[in-house]
Amino acid sequence: MDTVLQNLGSIPCPHGDRCTASGCLFQHSWNKKPAAPASAKHDGLDEDDNPRKRRKLSTEPTQSTVSTTAEPSKPNLEPVTAKKPVSPPPLGRKPTVLSVQSVPSAAPSTPATKPATTPSQTDPTPVKSAEKRVPIRKVQAPRKVETLNPRMLKGVAPATFEFRFKALTMLHEQFVRLNKEMEKAAGKDAESKKLVLTPQELIWLSLDLEEKIAMDKPSIYNNVIKNRIMGYKKMTPKQWKAERLAEIKKEEERKAAATQAGSKKQALLGPPKEINTGLTPQEEIAFLPHLLTSITELAQHGYVPKPPSEEEIKKAREGVEAAMGWETCDRCTKRFQVFPGRREEDGALTTGGPCTYHWGRLLYPERDPTSTVQQERTYRCCKQLAGDSTGCTSCSTHVFTVKSPARLATIVPFMETPENPSVPKDRAVCFDCEMCYTVNGLELIRLTAVNWPDGKELLDILVRPMGEILDLNSRFSGVWPEDLINAEPWKPVAPLDPVTNTDSSPSKLPPSTNPPAKPGQRKKMQIVSSLTVARDLLFSLISPTTPLIGHGLENDLNTMRICHPTLIDTVLLFPHKKPLPYRNGLKMLMEWKLNKAIQVEPDADSADGTAQGGKLLGHDSAEDARAAGDLVRYEIQRRWARMKREGWTLKKGVFVPPKEKKGATAGSAGKKLTVEGIEGTMGATATEVRKTRDGTEEGELVEV
Repeated sequence: MDTVLQNLGSIPCPHGDRCTASGCLFQHSWNKKPAAPASAKHDGLDEDDNPRKRRKLSTEPTQSTVSTTAEPSKPNLEPVTAKKPVSPPPLGRKPTVLSVQSVPSAAPSTPATKPATTPSQTDPTPVKSAEKRVPIRKVQAPRKVETLNPRMLKGVAPATFEFRFKALTMLHEQFVRLNKEMEKAAGKDAESKKLVLTPQELIWLSLDLEEKIAMDKPSIYNNVIKNRIMGYKKMTPKQWKAERLAEIKKEEERKAAATQAGSKKQALLGPPKEINTGLTPQEEIAFLPHLLTSITELAQHGYVPKPPSEEEIKKAREGVEAAMGWETCDRCTKRFQVFPGRREEDGALTTGGPCTYHWGRLLYPERDPTSTVQQERTYRCCKQLAGDSTGCTSCSTHVFTVKSPARLATIVPFMETPENPSVPKDRAVCFDCEMCYTVNGLELIRLTAVNWPDGKELLDILVRPMGEILDLNSRFSGVWPEDLINAEPWKPVAPLDPVTNTDSSPSKLPPSTNPPAKPGQRKKMQIVSSLTVARDLLFSLISPTTPLIGHGLENDLNTMRICHPTLIDTVLLFPHKKPLPYRNGLKMLMEWKLNKAIQVEPDADSADGTAQGGKLLGHDSAEDARAAGDLVRYEIQRRWARMKREGWTLKKGVFVPPKEKKGATAGSAGKKLTVEGIEGTMGATATEVRKTRDGTEEGELVEV
C-alpha cells in the first residue's frame, strides 16, 4: 500500500496549482522534484523513492558527505523538510509560484522543495493586483437555460402542478403566436426585428409572469392567470409590440435611475415611490388622529406613559449605590466596573480592558425550500459565522445601557410636556435623537426636530453629555470628535421661544439653528450645555396635543426624559409579523414601502465610494426624522383610500364617517371624528401592509 501511495507523488494533480486539499498525495508545482544529474545521484537509492525517506537517512555520514560536496554553499546543509510546505496554499488564493522552471542537467542536485522565488514573486502586492485584474466573482454569469416547467415556489403553491403546467403552456403558446405575428409584420424593419424574442426568451417570459402571479396573488391565482391568458389571446400584434416597447422603456428608466442613484442599494431598489395622499398639508394634519398610537399598556416594552414615583426613584438610587459601579457590557456582555468622575488611583473610567465585539446583528439566512441543509447564521458586519470569533471590532472600554425608567430618573427626572398656548394647533413635529455611551449609560448627543409634512428643519443641535464619554458610537450616532470640537455655542433665533405663528406654513416657521452645509463639507453644528436645555428647546416647539412622529419613540423620549401623550410611532404603525419586542427597522421600512435607501455609508454602498472621502459617516438624525414622516404620509395615503371606499367623506376639513346602514346597531354613526374618540380605539388594532412584487398591497389586522 505504501508503494502505491508513493507512486501518486509522481502523478500531476488533476486540479493543478488550484488544489486546496490538505495533504494532497499528487504532485504540485511547489513539491515537484527537479531532474537530478547522474553525478549527484545517491548510492543505493532509486529516483522514484520517496524523498521523505531519503531525508530520514540523511544523517548518515556517507550520505551527508555526498550531498554537501555536490553543493559548495552552506545553506543547503539545512534539513530539506524545513522548507517543504505541509499543506497547500490557503483557500481562495493562488500559490505564489505559478510554474516551475526547468533545471539544467549540468546543475547540481537541489532539494525537492518549492522553487526559489524572486523578490517580485515573494511580494504579495503583484499577486493581489493580478487577482483584481480578473474579478471572477463580479462577472455576471449568463442566465440559466430553463424548460417550460413551473418553478418551485417558497411556501405552499397556489394550485396543483397540473393546473400550473397547463396554464404555463397556454401562456407560452400565446407568446409564441404573438411573437411570430410581430416578426412577420416587421418585414425589413430593423427596429421592429429587435423586439422579436428568441425561443428561450419566450420561455423565460412565461416562467417569470407565471411565477410573479403565483407569488403576489396566491389567493386569486386561478382567476388572474386565466384572465391573463384570455387577454393575450385577444391581443393583436400591434398591441404586443406596444407592450414590448413599454417594457423596454421601463427597463431603460430603471437603468437610468440606477446610474443616477447615490448608492448601489438605491440602484437595486429602483426609483423611489411618490406619495400622493390627495389631501392638502392642513388636511393631512387633521387626519393624524386616525394614526395616534396609545402607549398606556406598553410599559413593559420601554414606553413611559407617566413619570416614575419618588419611591421608585429612591429604590433605584439605593440599587445603584449597592452595585458599586458594576455593569454588564452592552456589546460583549462581560462584567466591568464604572468610575464616574474617574478612579483616584489611575484616573481610569472603567475596568475590564478593551472590548471586542461584532457591531452588526446576526443574520438569519433565507430558507431554501429545495434544500434540507441548515444554513449557518452570519454577522452583518463581517459576514463571519456565529461562534467563529469573539468580534471584528475593538473599543478601548466597555459600555452599558440603562433601561429602567426609575434609574434614568435618578440622573435627570422625567417631565410631562407642559402646556404651550403659543404653539399652533395645526403643527406636527418629527424628531429623532442620537446617543453616545458615557459613565451614565446612553446619553443624548444630538437632537433634531423637523416640521411635518414639509420636512423643514426646526431644531438641530448637539448636546453636551453630563457624564464622561466612553464612546461616541459614531458608527450609529453620526457624531464625531471634530463635530464637538468645531461646534459653536447655541444662540437663540427669533421667533423660537415663544412661538407666535398662527399656522405652520413654511414661510412662517422658525428658522433653522444651523446654516446649510456646503457641498462636500460636514454641517457645522451648534451645541447646548445640557440635556435640560435641549429639552426646553423642544418644549418650546410642541404642546401636549402636538403629534410627535418618530421611529422607536420610547428610546428617544426616555433619553430626553419626556412623557408625551400624543405619539405616532412607526414601529407601532407598521408592526412586525411577530408581537413586540420584535419590530421592523426604519431602513427596512423605507426600502419596503417607498423604495428609498437611507443610512447609506459611502465606503460600502456609494456608487463611486468617494463621498466624504469614503469615510464612515454614521446615521443622520435629520434623515431619520424625515423618513419617519414619509412613512406616516404613506400610511395616510393608503388608509384614506380605504376609508373613501367605505364611505368616509371630507367636509370643510372634517372627516365624516359613513351614515349608519339599516340593521346596524346604534352607536357612533353620524358622529364626527374627534381626537378623544380615536384615542380610545386606536390601541386595539393596527394595520400591517404587505407589499407585493407588482406594487399592490394586501392588508391584514394584527393585534398590537
